[in-house]
Formats: sequence, C-alpha cells, structure tokens
Amino acid sequence: MTVLRQELESAEPERRFGSGWISGVLALVLAGLGLGAVLCLRYPEVLTVPEARNLYNVALIRLAVQVVLVGGFLLGILSIVLRRNKILGFTALGCILIATALGGSGAQDRLQLQSDVYLGLDWFLLNLIFTGIVFIPIERLLGKKEQPIFRYEWREDLLYFLISSLLVQVLTFLSLAPSLTILSHTDWGGLRRAVGSQPVILQFLEIMLLTDLVQYWVHRAFHRVSFLWKFHAIHHSAQSMDWLASSRMHLFEIVILRGSTVIPMYVLGFTESALYAYIVFVYFLAAFVHANLRVPLGWIDRWLVTPRFHHWHHGIEHEAIDVNFAVHFPFLDWLFGTYHLPADGRWPSGYGIEDHPIPRGFLRQFLYPLTPAREAVPVAFPPSEGNPVAASPPDQNS
Repeated sequence: MTVLRQELESAEPERRFGSGWISGVLALVLAGLGLGAVLCLRYPEVLTVPEARNLYNVALIRLAVQVVLVGGFLLGILSIVLRRNKILGFTALGCILIATALGGSGAQDRLQLQSDVYLGLDWFLLNLIFTGIVFIPIERLLGKKEQPIFRYEWREDLLYFLISSLLVQVLTFLSLAPSLTILSHTDWGGLRRAVGSQPVILQFLEIMLLTDLVQYWVHRAFHRVSFLWKFHAIHHSAQSMDWLASSRMHLFEIVILRGSTVIPMYVLGFTESALYAYIVFVYFLAAFVHANLRVPLGWIDRWLVTPRFHHWHHGIEHEAIDVNFAVHFPFLDWLFGTYHLPADGRWPSGYGIEDHPIPRGFLRQFLYPLTPAREAVPVAFPPSEGNPVAASPPDQNS
C-alpha cells in the first residue's frame, strides 16, 4: 500500500502526459468504481440504500459496469506498458479480476430486496462520482493555488467520505430522532399543512434560511464550548482545502449538527420535493465552499456563502478566528458580529489549527476528543507544500 500511495502522490515530472501515470490513475479509479458496483449488485440487501433500489435501472447499471471494467482494463494495460513502476496498472487489473470473479456486470438479477440493516456503498459511489466529476476538473482549471489531486491527507478525507456514506442508515436515524420526537409530542397539523401548501421554490428558500439560522448558532457553539470544540477541531484540522475536505467531520458532530438543523425542515411540514431538493443542493454546496477555487464572484461574496467567505472560516490567521459561521447567508454573521471578508480580495495564507495538534489517521482523530491534550501527537505540515502559522495561539481556533 505504501508503494501504491507513493505512486499516486508522485511528483509533477513523474505525472507528465505519456508517463503512464494518468492512465494508471484512471484505471485504478474505474477499477475501484467497478468493483464497488459489482459488490452492490451481488449483495444489494447489505450494501445499498433501500429507498434507492427501486429507482435503479438494472439494465443500465449492468451496461455501465461492463464499460467501466473494460475501460479500466484497457487503461491498466496502457499504464503497464508506459510506466516504469507497474503498481498502478497491476493494482487496477487485480481489482478488475476480483470484480470479474464475483460475477462482473451479471453478479445479481434483481435489486428489489428488503433489508432492515444496510450500508450505503452505493451512496458513497454515487456521491464520489458526481462530486468528483464536477469539482476535480473545475479545481484543475480554476484552482486558487497549485495543488495535486492526491494532496496532503487525501486518504484520511476519502476515508471520512467512505465511512459517513456507509453509515448513512445509522446517521439518518440518529439525526431524525429529535425531529420525530418533537412530532410525536406535538400537533401542528394546521401549520404543517400551510407550510406544505406553499410553492416549492418558496419552501426551498425558507428551508435555507431556517437551517442556516439554526446551524449558525450550533456551529458557533462548537467553536466556543471547549467540549464541542474538540470534535469540531477535526474538521478544522484540514491543512489543504478542496472539495473532499468537506467530508472531514467527526461522527458525533455530524449527528449533532444534522439533528439540530433538520428540526425546522421536518417539524414545520415542508414537502418532500422541497426537502430532497435542499438535500441535494447542500451536498454540492458543502463541496463547493470548501473547494480549491479562486472564482471572482464580485457582489455575490457578500450576499451568499462562497469559497472565499468560507475559506476565511478555515484560515490560520488570527483575523480568521471565530468568523463566518453561516452556511448560506453571510448577513447572519454581519448581524451577529462575526462577519469577516477583507475588502482587498485577500484569501487566507494557510489553513488548519495552530501547531497542528490533531493526529493523523481516522481512528486517532475519532478518539482525539476523548484523549487528554498532553497525549495528542502534533503533526507538522509538509515543508514541500508550506503552510504559514499564526504568531501566537488563540483561545479558540477557527
């Protein structure tokens, strides 16, 4: 695995066109997606989300899996021919061989199965495909700074992405528990019918405002309450910002944050169409505001949360401490005194927490909030990528 990681993180000269690196990476990506899809086809009752199973076109999925596996195989062969180190190509071929041994595109005849317990592997694959297709090319073209796709700690963030997707059933159950409890002890039928009768676009805007208002104060509490900050610090430990960095969140924080912000969404009676539209929107928005993008948005910066606005929330400078808590509307920060967006167009010079005290690795970070501070292992940022550090420690980090 170390050799494979080193190949993926190869220096620029070794990634040039014609070196076999691009074909090897694409082969590995396609092989991984193909293997994941085959596993979902073979074990749908365990690895797929029940609500999504009835929506899948099995014939189309089979065709896509076949194309992906064949494409990965051809690109893997090309990488083996072109590249001196064959690890990318052979790893891709190995994954394709396993997928084929499991049945390939014909692994399962049906997806309409019932199950009480499941993992969201299909949810992970769909999220990864659509967000990756959208943001990776955009970041390569419009990046705020030169940053490789396989940048520092990319494996940790990808693992966060995977685990939160696999645990979608548990996280959804825990997140909806407060809302369902409120609904079981209240009778707001008239209000719920009135809210649900509004035009969908108006409901969507109301959801944005209400969830932002709730999340603003919950988010601010995660910064100001020491116990909560230990969990939120995991998210702020990211020293490189891109679309994948948005997935770095402690499971405890995910439950608390989602559990509180979905209360107005579910309790007030917004329709399913408005709810689903907002959920899709906020998934892409989370990736967008963390993305490595320098896009001149002019006046939009001051009215809607953009990458520059949110990057200042993650900035390592003292001026970036405890600012820009809103996720949709910056006027909330202006209203409550936490707004910060330099008029000169500056971006933060670096990201993370001063002295970078959060250890590397998902398990260590999961246990970090429960670990005494003296036992935490500081992790310095790689000198090759550089990351300025604030002059003196703040009371609370951004």
